[in-house]
Amino acid sequence: MRVGLVFLTKWVTAVIAFTIGLDVFFNATVIDILSFSVTVTILSYIIGDRIIYPAYGNTLALWMDFIISYTSVWVFGNVYLNSAMQIAWGSVISAVIITLGEWFVHRYILSDQVIPHERGKKLGHLAFGTEFAEENDIHKMKLNKKED
Repeated sequence: MRVGLVFLTKWVTAVIAFTIGLDVFFNATVIDILSFSVTVTILSYIIGDRIIYPAYGNTLALWMDFIISYTSVWVFGNVYLNSAMQIAWGSVISAVIITLGEWFVHRYILSDQVIPHERGKKLGHLAFGTEFAEENDIHKMKLNKKED
């Protein structure tokens, strides 16, 4: 139920943002707005909330949500709405509104522990250890072992 509330909040925020960002500047249809909202909601949840947020925290997840919403609207908006430079402003406005909404979603996730928060566990982070020894010359050490 709590994950459903997160999805619903993200989707409603996306619908409001795309209505303001796309319908005000363009003659975007309801289908365009709803399809952009569903796409951004799913991508933002999978990449931002399930992968980035538990491992790296709120700030990086908010930046990732901004980038996802901006690029998806800008790329697909160029294809569907046929205006390259004007769609950039609609993308920026939509991305800012979605990022503000995501801040509240992340606060809810953190307060109710909807998604387990593992801050310190970096995904894909390889930790290599370095071992230091007292011997400065390994060749000398080999000679000493042979003499023993």
